[in-house]
Amino acid sequence: MNGPAVLAAGVCVTSGLVAGVLFAVALSVLPALNAMPPDRYVHAHQLLGRHWDPTMPVVVLGSFAADTALALAAPAGGRGRPAFAAAAVLLLLVSVVSHFGNVPINRRVKGIDPEAIPPDWRDPRPLWRRWHLVRTALAVVAAALNAAGLALL
Repeated sequence: MNGPAVLAAGVCVTSGLVAGVLFAVALSVLPALNAMPPDRYVHAHQLLGRHWDPTMPVVVLGSFAADTALALAAPAGGRGRPAFAAAAVLLLLVSVVSHFGNVPINRRVKGIDPEAIPPDWRDPRPLWRRWHLVRTALAVVAAALNAAGLALL
């Protein structure tokens, strides 16, 4: 296997990981969180974020960087280049949506005492879900593009 093919296989794994994690959250975690009363939701959200928050940006941005490298390193005129470039853009958008949509909500939820939810508390779950579904769709398409790019090398 040549260098671009090895990198493409790696980016299929990382972008697949991003898409899979986000899909699993949408399919299973969100319905569970939405079924909880506010105090339990806040507590669960705080627990879930402990390991996701420091890990996912590294995986998403690492996959974005690998796709960018592939878009530049794939054989000139190769049919995989556009797929890797498009996947890079989509992964960057996953990061942007996360940073400006979900992360600010996460920070607000982290600052709430689950035992003392303020009476004027606005439930962030519907907005968080909308942002999450946008980034999930972007990640799934990016993973598909990476698989296509690998097949086209």
